[in-house]
Amino acid sequence: MAIKVLIVDDSALIRSLMTDIINSQTDMEVVGVAPDPLVAREKIKALNPDVLTLDVEMPRMDGLVFLEKLMRLRPMPVLMVSSLTEKSSFLTLRALELGAVDFVTKPKIDISRGMQEYAREITDKLRIAARARVRQPPPHIHLSVERKNTADAVLPMEHRTFSSTEKVIVIGASTGGTEALKSFLVAMPADSPGILITQHMPEAFTRTFAQRLNGLCRISVKEAEHGERILPGHAYVAPGNRHLLLARSGANYVVELSDGPPVSRHRPSVDVLFRSAANRAGRNAVGIIMTGMGDDGAAGMLEMREAGAYTFAQDEKSCVVFGMPKEAIARGGVDEVAPLGEMPRRLFGWLESQGNRAFRV
Repeated sequence: MAIKVLIVDDSALIRSLMTDIINSQTDMEVVGVAPDPLVAREKIKALNPDVLTLDVEMPRMDGLVFLEKLMRLRPMPVLMVSSLTEKSSFLTLRALELGAVDFVTKPKIDISRGMQEYAREITDKLRIAARARVRQPPPHIHLSVERKNTADAVLPMEHRTFSSTEKVIVIGASTGGTEALKSFLVAMPADSPGILITQHMPEAFTRTFAQRLNGLCRISVKEAEHGERILPGHAYVAPGNRHLLLARSGANYVVELSDGPPVSRHRPSVDVLFRSAANRAGRNAVGIIMTGMGDDGAAGMLEMREAGAYTFAQDEKSCVVFGMPKEAIARGGVDEVAPLGEMPRRLFGWLESQGNRAFRV
């Protein structure tokens, strides 16, 4: 049965382009279009769509106001359509907090050609949204490419031992990840081990995302910079379109950024981050894989576990999309499966069982 899509956008050009893209697919169809949320409200009642695309900035009623009302009164999968601007990135992240499943970005110039180039991303995300669990936490994926590299394209696997005992936490997430990460990081104590995060997200959004988290958390959260030292009580978010790796400088952990090719069709890739943790921290690393579509991170998590790291996966019930954790579990890379809300307590319980100091979560 075809996925029924309702397009809500004040641009007639965008509505037309999105309709052509969606109707070219055999498994989905546009059942209606609306130029603003007030028209959309009536069409939702009449057409009962499976998924809605919603512009961030809308006339007559603000897109965020409409989204908040929709998720309270008639929860349904929503894919935001956003411009690549600082203001739009802030509004889009707020939309994800309100319950939107994911977003696609409008090109800055040559919209007609640009939207056609995004056709695969748009349709892939609509399929994911239609299957996603809709509730208050959800989001993210990046543009995919045809070739699916492994982490070998960026970093070879190494085997070594480490004298240092300093712990480091590495986290990977995709669709639904922005809200999952917020929930997890808000619970982190100010003296937690250093944290590296790969969240599939375009480059215009990662700095805003990190700044937003920094204002909510006891730990410091920032967009990662090449060469900076990884400190306890700090979290470092992979910049959009760059791989984030754990590296060493003497006895210290430091950030390494790479412009290497996409891995598992993503840059940044969770597999690359996890392999770097296996190579450079071994048993001193803790790996966490959260909600997301696909299998990025599954191979890297197995490498981490084989290198002696302890690994967690978010459970199916608390995931927006149980793709990445499911694959990591299936490959044997996961030591413990936990609900998102339980993960901080279980993490620090494990750290304390290994002789680390007590943490107040």
